[in-house]
Amino acid sequence: MGYSFDHVHLKSTDPGVAADWYVKAFNFKITSDAVRPWGDRFIRCETEDGVVVNISSARNEEKMGPSDPGAHYGLEHFGIAVDDVAVEIDRLRGLGAELMEGPVDVPGGPVIAFIKAPEGSRIELLKWR
Repeated sequence: MGYSFDHVHLKSTDPGVAADWYVKAFNFKITSDAVRPWGDRFIRCETEDGVVVNISSARNEEKMGPSDPGAHYGLEHFGIAVDDVAVEIDRLRGLGAELMEGPVDVPGGPVIAFIKAPEGSRIELLKWR
């Protein structure tokens, strides 16, 4: 059996605001927006290269823990390749992101930085040479 990556799913207190931020920040395209039978607003987005990112609110009776933009076990971050890390840091700060770390020039690798997006998602910005 073969395997392929399918999607990333983000939780948000306001999926509409979150999805709009990702549209402005990274040119995501919203492909659907609905309230599902179990009460959560579910917005399906796609990146410019077709990766699916779902953004939803809590389901009925679901208790959500706090977000954690710091380094931690489990799904820790997702990465977005950019043309210029420094330029993107400034642009994304203007959209409400917070710089968490970097930029760092990784020897033999990319230039990277980590930002905290609204609602606490940790995103790595990277520029490959």
